[in-house]
Amino acid sequence: MILALVDEAVTAGARLFMVCRQLIIPARTLQRWRKQGPDGGDDRRHGPRTAPKNKLANAERVYLLEVLNSEPYRDLSPKQIVPRLADNKVYLASESTMYRVLEEAGQNNHRQPTKPRVNIKPKERVADGPAQLLCWDITYLPTTVRGRFFYLYVFLDIWSRKIVGWGVNEEQCGAFAAELLEATCDDLGANTDGIVLHSDNGKPMKGSSMLSTMQWLGIVPSFSRPHVSDDNPYIESLFRTLKYRPGASNMRFDTIDDAVRWVHSFVRWYNDEHLHSGIGFVTPDDRHHGRDIPVLEARRRLYKRANANADQISASDRRD
Repeated sequence: MILALVDEAVTAGARLFMVCRQLIIPARTLQRWRKQGPDGGDDRRHGPRTAPKNKLANAERVYLLEVLNSEPYRDLSPKQIVPRLADNKVYLASESTMYRVLEEAGQNNHRQPTKPRVNIKPKERVADGPAQLLCWDITYLPTTVRGRFFYLYVFLDIWSRKIVGWGVNEEQCGAFAAELLEATCDDLGANTDGIVLHSDNGKPMKGSSMLSTMQWLGIVPSFSRPHVSDDNPYIESLFRTLKYRPGASNMRFDTIDDAVRWVHSFVRWYNDEHLHSGIGFVTPDDRHHGRDIPVLEARRRLYKRANANADQISASDRRD
């Protein structure tokens, strides 16, 4: 019956994949039914006969939605919410369950101004600790005067994702970047000989002031490949977080001092409070100083206990 309806629709000019979408049947399923002969076109799917043992009760779903929509979590995704709750010794549900509950409630929309973007990282140097591999770039900071901008310089430790140096200037200047790099190395307090610093191919990055300072400090320069826009993804991801975090959409600065104060507040939040998805949802400062290990271990133990409790409940229900 179903195969006959599909054939009729295709003969009338419909695309097969659109017919399958309307019937909620994969095209491979139709192929298998055709191989089963003329009587194989009946829909024999029955779906699950029983509900999962660990299915949330209605009251639990209501409470979970209340937590997801509460002020501390309403601007965060479940990937951020689960570890934050775990740090408070609370486990309500897995990420997938949270996404499913939000979808059923019609709330599974993007909680940021733009859709998340996945960056495919090219082959790159690898660091196994802090102060080994840095990257840097410059981005615009808008002012209240149209067409006028300030420029934010940022140095990022790729291993810990910590902002280790930053500055705001009224123009793009290689000399300013060189001075900032020297100050950043002093703050790191590490031997700079052999540190790799990656950047794109902009003029300040390849200027004589910057290159001579790197040579004097013993820093190894690394540059993006020509005409490849995603060879410096870590710093670009940081700039996206800066410009699209809640409250940043309307930022405009009257003076450079206003911009410096705003960036200082952002850097403090990013390094000390922001749970970074690229390093296991711990703060960059914790990662930089090795404090992330006990945090991640405590979460692992909590998740393991939660899974064990769920298995015990399921086994008890089966015995009953």
